[in-house]
Amino acid sequence: MENQPLDFDYQSTTPCSKGVVRAMQPYWNEFWANPSDRQNRSGLHMSASIGLARDKLADCLGVKPERLIFTSGATEANNLALLGYSRAKAIEIGNPGHVITISTEHHAVLDPLKQLKREGFRVTQLVPDSEGILSSEKLIEAFQDDTFLVSIMLANNEIGVIQSLEDFSKLCQSRGIVLHSDAAQAFGYLPINVEQMGIDYLSISGHKIYGPKGIGALVIRESLPIQPLIWGGGQENGIRAGTLPVPLVIGFAEAASIAINDLSLNNKKLTFLRDKLWNDLQSQIPDLIVNGSLDRRLPHNLNFTILGITGSRLKKRLRPFINYSSASACSNGSPSHVLMAIGRTVKEAESSLRLSIGREMEEKDINSAVSVIKKAVNELRA
Repeated sequence: MENQPLDFDYQSTTPCSKGVVRAMQPYWNEFWANPSDRQNRSGLHMSASIGLARDKLADCLGVKPERLIFTSGATEANNLALLGYSRAKAIEIGNPGHVITISTEHHAVLDPLKQLKREGFRVTQLVPDSEGILSSEKLIEAFQDDTFLVSIMLANNEIGVIQSLEDFSKLCQSRGIVLHSDAAQAFGYLPINVEQMGIDYLSISGHKIYGPKGIGALVIRESLPIQPLIWGGGQENGIRAGTLPVPLVIGFAEAASIAINDLSLNNKKLTFLRDKLWNDLQSQIPDLIVNGSLDRRLPHNLNFTILGITGSRLKKRLRPFINYSSASACSNGSPSHVLMAIGRTVKEAESSLRLSIGREMEEKDINSAVSVIKKAVNELRA
């Protein structure tokens, strides 16, 4: 595209880093055997490559490699955890039980839970406070005698707020309740040790951390029952059938390793740029409201509402010049359910922007974005 817009949408997806592309390159045409075919040397080589990638990814998460199940992404991982465990648990105890989540979850969690409701499970959606944070007290109040599963994302995909997952895990463990977390936005930006944090199921994705699209993983606690969603082949310990995409697995593991090794340095830079963006916007554009806690927030996320303008007109002016989001990439243009859950009106939600910062960005990119947004807002308010 000529005159390509500024990119401020790195929470929707990220480009593959050069190191990831290099790591994947031989597996597209030089090493192309099926990793499930262990009757020949080429297949064994591919199987060994998958094993090394699994080890590398497991090391990034602080888990045993056998706990990792590769999926097509975090959406499939969420579905596998929520539907697969709930259905297996219902068979084990003889009836569907009670599940707790938070109303600001991604639709990849909320929609599978809607399906569970159709199957007879009861689902409670807790509303966070005005900063998007869920308190332990609210979670405790929601527990019922047959609560068997809690699903709360570590970091929100729209407003970037970080939940107290370790506190929630202790509450769940004391009651024998399983904890699942969608960590697609958090992995690679926050230090995560699954064992230490007490998480039973964790969903992650490759394309959020400068890896390839179409690959993710679910971390599973070994002792927990789970029903497959896909049948026919017995791959991934019989939990997720289908031939693994070797290049994507290799790229995912490499992207994770790069992200974790550079986490502290990257976060320092991202936080600096994010804070500069917010401070410059505030100094040049009146009547802005930040959405979500600024203190407990992903380093590359900024979400804010611009008062006194029409959202559709703002988007029309900004679209040629800057890539951004006003809600989840999966929202199909609807007002953000996350922003409305923390108290924004429909009009305010529609006049909100999520700007997410990339690892390669510089101060000049921040200055350009502020200039573009300021010009659009001034024109609309005039």
